[in-house]
Amino acid sequence: MNSLTSNASPTPAAGSSGRKWRQLTSPPIFYHWAGRVWPWMAVLAAVLAAAGLWVGFGLAPTDHQQGEVYRIIFLHVPAAWMSMFIYLVAALHAALGLIYGTRLSPLLARALAPTGALFTAIALWTGAAWGKPTWGAWWVWDARLTSELILLFLYLGYMAMVSAIEDSRRADGAGAIVLLAGVVNVPIIYFSVQWWSTLHQGASIRMDTAPSMTHTMLAGMLLMALACWAYTLAVALVRARCLILERAREESL
Repeated sequence: MNSLTSNASPTPAAGSSGRKWRQLTSPPIFYHWAGRVWPWMAVLAAVLAAAGLWVGFGLAPTDHQQGEVYRIIFLHVPAAWMSMFIYLVAALHAALGLIYGTRLSPLLARALAPTGALFTAIALWTGAAWGKPTWGAWWVWDARLTSELILLFLYLGYMAMVSAIEDSRRADGAGAIVLLAGVVNVPIIYFSVQWWSTLHQGASIRMDTAPSMTHTMLAGMLLMALACWAYTLAVALVRARCLILERAREESL
C-alpha cells in the first residue's frame, strides 16, 4: 500500500488533457482515480436499471405474437450484448499487456472477466427461460446458443488459468493467449443467425435498418443496456483496485 500512496498524487501535467488521461496507465494513479469514479457508476447503474425495468415491465406494450413472455428480452438482450463486448475489451487489454508489457492491462482483463462470465450466464439462463414457452424446450443446440455457451467456457477457462499459475507474469501471458484464441467466437455468436439456419430470431436492433420494435420497447432495452455498462464499470473498477493492491504486495515481497 505504501508504494501506491507514495505515487498517488502526481503533480498535474502541464500538457494536454490527453497526457493526463495517459497517466491512468500507472496502477497507483488508476487506483485512486477508480476509487473516485466507481461509486458514481454504481449509483448510475441503479438509477438506469430501475428506469429500464419500469419502462420494460411496466410501460412497454404486450407483444402481439409472444405475449408477456417477450419482456425477458429486457434482461436477455443487454446481457448478451455485454457478454460479447466485455470479452473483446478483456482480450484487448490482455493483448496490450502481452505485447507492450503494460502493468495495468492484464489486471483490467482479470477485473472484467468475472462480470463477462456473469452476463454470459444471465444470457444463457434468460435464453432458456424464453425458449421454453417459445420453442417448447429449455435448450436446443442452436448455433447462437451453442457459441454463447462456448463463450462461457472461455471465460471460465481464462479465470481458471490465471488462478492456477502462481507466477503472476506467467499467468498473465497464458491468460492472454486463452482470451485471444477465443476472440474468433465473438463474430460467430453475432453472425450465427445470418450464417446458419437457426431457431434464434434475428437482431431486433441493427445499424442498417429501423428497429423492429416500438419506441417504448427500444427505450427500455437501451436503458437496461446502459445500466449494464455502468454496472460493469463500477464492478470492474472495484475489482481492479483489489488486484492492484494484490500485485503491489506480491512485488514488494
